[in-house]
Amino acid sequence: MRVFGAGVGRTGTLSLKAALERLGFGPCFHGRHVLDHPDRLPLWLAAAAGEPVAWETVFAGYASSVDWPGAAFWRDLLPVFPAAKVILTERDPEAWYSSVSRTIYRMFGDGPSDARVAEARRIVPGLDVFTAFHRAMIWDGFFAGRFADRDYAIAVYLEHNAAVRAAVPPERLLVMEPGAGWEPLCAFLGVAVPGEPYPHLNDPERFWARVEARMAESR
Repeated sequence: MRVFGAGVGRTGTLSLKAALERLGFGPCFHGRHVLDHPDRLPLWLAAAAGEPVAWETVFAGYASSVDWPGAAFWRDLLPVFPAAKVILTERDPEAWYSSVSRTIYRMFGDGPSDARVAEARRIVPGLDVFTAFHRAMIWDGFFAGRFADRDYAIAVYLEHNAAVRAAVPPERLLVMEPGAGWEPLCAFLGVAVPGEPYPHLNDPERFWARVEARMAESR
């Protein structure tokens, strides 16, 4: 593991994944890859329960990681991958909460009733297992079952970011906000800036387009 992200979901992590892979730091593990390795799901469930796990096995085959679930275990990953650099993606907390509410909380949490979500859970293989894991680790774990409480969820988000900033040595940490582009990331990683726009991949509309595509594949 050469780089891992400590930024939570909906802070530009999918775009960062694409950027890291473009810069030669891939494959990059993202939350969407959990179901690609069903044999590792027990390890994730053990981690969510607070049990020790072999992180080298969890991330075998990957050179980097971003997004949940890895970001929830950044403290565990620091000593396991001592040479890895850490990237904290942040965005305005109100915008972050709105984005999560409209996407992953509705899809994998206890958001408002949604016929599209119900159908996806019914027809996409493994989505029921992934949803149960998501709830255990993120909604019931990270947010203590209180994500619907906007003020509480935002406070948890800000506390997480502050803890990362305080614990990770400055020379090992890059804090990125949306719109930062290639320059700070490339300077931090010591690589050349590509001659192409920085990726922008995961606005809510694209999130739901991917859900629709996965549903179409499963029908």
